[in-house]
Amino acid sequence: MPDLSELSGPDKAAALMLALGEEYGRPIWQTLDEEEVKELSNAMSSLGRIDAKTVEELFLDFAAQISSVGSLTGTYENTERLLARVMEEERASQIMDEIRGPAGRTMWDKLGNVNESVLAAYLKNEYPQTVAVVLSKIKPEHAARVLGALPDEFAMEVVMRMLRMEAVQKEILDKVEQTLRIEFMNNLARTTRRDSHEVIAEIFNYLDRNAETRFLSALEDRNRESAERIRALMFTFEDLLKLDPGGVQTLLRSVDKNRLALAMKGSSEALRDLFFTNMSERAAKILKEDMEAMGPVRLRDVDEAQMEIVNLAKDLADAGEIVLSDSKGEDELIY
Repeated sequence: MPDLSELSGPDKAAALMLALGEEYGRPIWQTLDEEEVKELSNAMSSLGRIDAKTVEELFLDFAAQISSVGSLTGTYENTERLLARVMEEERASQIMDEIRGPAGRTMWDKLGNVNESVLAAYLKNEYPQTVAVVLSKIKPEHAARVLGALPDEFAMEVVMRMLRMEAVQKEILDKVEQTLRIEFMNNLARTTRRDSHEVIAEIFNYLDRNAETRFLSALEDRNRESAERIRALMFTFEDLLKLDPGGVQTLLRSVDKNRLALAMKGSSEALRDLFFTNMSERAAKILKEDMEAMGPVRLRDVDEAQMEIVNLAKDLADAGEIVLSDSKGEDELIY
């Protein structure tokens, strides 16, 4: 449990409001604007347990003496119950749904944290003008990935709308934001509860390799699709960022360069840089040219190429040729 010195400003405010409760906290809640309520609620829902001594120190810090309050625990459920008592149910529900959804202070921040394929799947059913507004408001690199995931003809229509777009009136922007909040973000928030496959993948990450193989093999016999999803969640293509330079060079010597080019079409800039810096200048130049020559590629093909390389990395790790760092940190290298 953290002490007072380890709590951030929002955490201190969250602990104070939890300790004040409904009766004494209501006047404070009513003076906050919507963004402040969201930020404070977000801190409350992830606060965890604060012991009584720290609570007392917190009140002393605010020049108030308290001795009767016990320990408190900030959770999603506690926060939801408190908000439901101090404000309208609809507003409380909306705030909690947004907390559950992708992190970000504004709607556009939140959209920037939504996977491009998920966002594109929603936007392809909207009017091109609406999509043009959205893409003009999010970061260019994210907008590029979303645009690449849209159907080609629709994407080009969006580009044309963006070219002709003038300053967007505040009323139109507010309407787009409201629609996204109600129809997309709230629905997304309700579907972002922990997937059971993710939970099992985290557990399996703590198994030794023999136990992992045994469980996954048994699961494949019963439900092959679930086994494959769990296997993919346990180590992703982006996790190759954890490789040390020697590991990257070993992997590069073993990988099919055409499959690597395809896999890197859908990778982060950080992972691309890792591979390029561990190649000769000539090899990096050729790989970049191959990637550019491919043009648009299907997401499914990129995923398949990435999984092939992940499986190759696992095979090399099994052979002791590279080290894959897992969540336990036991395989991390110390220099």
